[in-house]
Amino acid sequence: MTVDTLDTRILRLLIEQPRTSIREYARLLGIARGTLQARLDRMERDGVITGTGPMLSPAALGHPVLAFVHIEVTQGHLDEVGDALAAVPEIIEAFSITGGGDLLTRVAARDNAHLEDVIQRLIQLPGVVRTRTEVALRERVAHRLLPLVESVGRAAAK
Repeated sequence: MTVDTLDTRILRLLIEQPRTSIREYARLLGIARGTLQARLDRMERDGVITGTGPMLSPAALGHPVLAFVHIEVTQGHLDEVGDALAAVPEIIEAFSITGGGDLLTRVAARDNAHLEDVIQRLIQLPGVVRTRTEVALRERVAHRLLPLVESVGRAAAK
């Protein structure tokens, strides 16, 4: 899918002003509401826009400890372990990876003892060989997509 400069402007508004109405977005962009809606529908259909909703803070929900847990899996059990991770509420994200380990998870915990309990649960999952945990000390760059969107928009304008 090609994202053009108008798509980039739309995405920028969605990121910067997520609670604005479609009518207001169209006014700010100087385009018809139907044009905007068609663009949004296309970007959703093509997987550019994957969801809407509030961004939540695990820390504000009482889980200030953030850790990255690498999980090594017995060969042939990656799908089973990946499915089992979905049942662990403290796992915010999980990815299949290359390098040291098979899966990388992002885990939110109440404190270090709770993190240890989560890791112990992971170790007990059938197919898990071992884990390696890294605790995040401070967020240096918050999750963001606007710089990438702007880069894609610049490339589309050339």
